Amino acid sequence: MGALMELRHLRTFRVVARTLNFTRAAAELHYAQSSVTEQIQALEAELGSKLFDRTARRLTLTAAGERLVGYAGQVLSLVEEAKAAVDGERGEPDGNLTIGALETLCAHWVPPIFSAYRARWPRVRLSLEEGGRGELYRAVKQSEMDVCFTFGAAPDDPAFASATLGEERLVVIAPPGHPLADKEEIRPGDLRGVGFLATPRGCGFREMLDRIDGPVIEAEVGSLAALGRCVAAGMGCGIVPAIVEHRGAVAVPLAGETAEVTMTWRRRDENKPSIAALLATASAMPERDMTTA
Repeated sequence: MGALMELRHLRTFRVVARTLNFTRAAAELHYAQSSVTEQIQALEAELGSKLFDRTARRLTLTAAGERLVGYAGQVLSLVEEAKAAVDGERGEPDGNLTIGALETLCAHWVPPIFSAYRARWPRVRLSLEEGGRGELYRAVKQSEMDVCFTFGAAPDDPAFASATLGEERLVVIAPPGHPLADKEEIRPGDLRGVGFLATPRGCGFREMLDRIDGPVIEAEVGSLAALGRCVAAGMGCGIVPAIVEHRGAVAVPLAGETAEVTMTWRRRDENKPSIAALLATASAMPERDMTTA
């Protein structure tokens, strides 16, 4: 089997492994579903291992498939790196660039960056995926994504390089009529004994809330958007970036507290032209453009 076929099969495998759905993978890749199935079957035949368990209800990775995910990402990343090195004399970014971001950043920070980047570097094929903080860092480390945008500092890991792009003001959101809703500004000491909703452990905002002495975490909510809706329904208070929609809740500035917006990539890719261009584009964006709802 030729090398080009193998690369095509690895790209298809990586999308199927991420979506765990042949139909969605086919739509994303612009292939017929039968073509996706044939490519996976060909890859399984070449490797002599079953990569997916298929049932009537769901698709899951086998142990062999789980192991291949990381290697597929590394191989495809090296191919992109080789292409970038060959194209380096032109100094123009090219190829694919897969970007991941938290839900809130996907909605507010990333679109103007995408627009500016696309206008400047049309040869780069951009792809944006949404995910949780831990999921995004794992995907970058395993070469499933090239870059991710998150709140808070990147993990202390030699595999990562990162840059702070800006800060978002934090607010306490409270149900109408709550004692905190009447304040002009809230200080951490005002939160002592107050019932709060929080995102799960591992989220940057949960880590920040855990550092504040006093709030009582009464329930966990899976996303910032859901947290805002639960606060509006009267379930408790929350701490979110000011850009998060909080319709039906009252937002009060939290004194002295902000959240950094961070771009993270693999350290060995820091000279990749498309990533260097993305960092330059994101760093040059006026903050007011990126915080507009």
